[in-house]
Amino acid sequence: MFESLNDRMEQAFKDLKGEGKLTELNIASSIKEIRRALVSADVNYKIAKEFTDKVKDQALGTRNVLNAVKPGELMVSIVRDELIQLMGGQSVGINVKGKPGIVLIAGLQGSGKTTFTGKLALRLKKKHRPLVVACDVYRPAAIDQLEVLAGQIGVPIYKEIENKNPVEIAQNAIQHAKEIGCDVVIVDTAGRLAVDEQMMTEIENIKNGINPTETLFVVDAMTGQDAVNTAKAFNERINYDGVVLTKLDGDTRGGAALTVKYTVGKPIKFVSAGEKLETLDVFHPDRMAGRILGMGDILSFVDKAQEQFDEKEAKALEKKFRQNKFDFNDFLKQLNNIQRMGSMKSLVGMIPGMGKMAKDIDEGEAKKNFKRIEAIIQSMTPYERTHPESLNGSRKRRIARGSGNTIVIVNQFLRQFDQMRKMMKMMSKGGVPKMPRGGFRRK
Repeated sequence: MFESLNDRMEQAFKDLKGEGKLTELNIASSIKEIRRALVSADVNYKIAKEFTDKVKDQALGTRNVLNAVKPGELMVSIVRDELIQLMGGQSVGINVKGKPGIVLIAGLQGSGKTTFTGKLALRLKKKHRPLVVACDVYRPAAIDQLEVLAGQIGVPIYKEIENKNPVEIAQNAIQHAKEIGCDVVIVDTAGRLAVDEQMMTEIENIKNGINPTETLFVVDAMTGQDAVNTAKAFNERINYDGVVLTKLDGDTRGGAALTVKYTVGKPIKFVSAGEKLETLDVFHPDRMAGRILGMGDILSFVDKAQEQFDEKEAKALEKKFRQNKFDFNDFLKQLNNIQRMGSMKSLVGMIPGMGKMAKDIDEGEAKKNFKRIEAIIQSMTPYERTHPESLNGSRKRRIARGSGNTIVIVNQFLRQFDQMRKMMKMMSKGGVPKMPRGGFRRK
């Protein structure tokens, strides 16, 4: 997401490099490029013009005040501040207070409502006891999907196969939640292929029948400006509390994320990328603005890491690194943690200055490398996994055959594992190691 927009924005700021100060001429040229960038990202032209007019006014107002700041840096700062305001200013949480708290999920068919229901339940499970409710009475597959997701994350599900009244199902589910001690009820509703009267009436009736503490509209970010129009139509009928943008890892230009708050007046509360249930993030306008402008998003990176690594585990790992006892079991566990954090492209893109590198990452190749490493480690005996130094020539050949790799690939991985152990040992003692050269690749 935002790759094309990021490239065009960079070009707009690049034109200011080498300039001694901001002038009406170079400001106008930069503004023109920024407006083109926004329109190409599927932002409505009127909104794009309004946005760039504000940037222009800010730039003209500060050009003679901050002479010590480079023109390009000053323009980036102004654009970032305006982007943050355009996207809502600050993050907004959801209301799950109540006995129980009730979250109603609405949206078009195919927008990712059911998957989001599972992701939200997993997120809320850390502090609550959620119950998911299958209220899509038209698609048995939706009920089956939600049941599978509920099983994966270990939360209860409420469904009624024979009852075709979604209002009654939702009301019965709330009573059931009270009986089994669940303090949050997440109601997954049916979608349609387009906005229609039957759909709107049904979702209105469900909302009036259960009086939710939070109503969220789920929208596929890949639909661009159409997503904003659909969000507006839904809001006029059910007056929801916030928007969820899904499929941010797809081929999307980003216009919906930039303008939904401006157009509808409701905040984006969550963003989701990928099918993995852990890939749900609170929407932070300031962090998203940083990504758009190529500044990275190190805070979100840290948040994701903290979700996967607990403090006790981190201390135990540090001790192992110091004593050079970090083994293949530890490595495999951390590899799985990293994969749960999200795609490699999105993770690398969050690191400041690594945006260009992220664009070159082949996600399919990265997954192959992960699988290859897993196969190598799983082909080892329990003793070998805990004693890396025991791997002699005959053991390596057996591991290569068992994992379907060449001995060259196995040796390459083992060398890099050894380099990583030495590097982490030095870092744990306060040293500054030399980074190993090369990468893990197939020959």
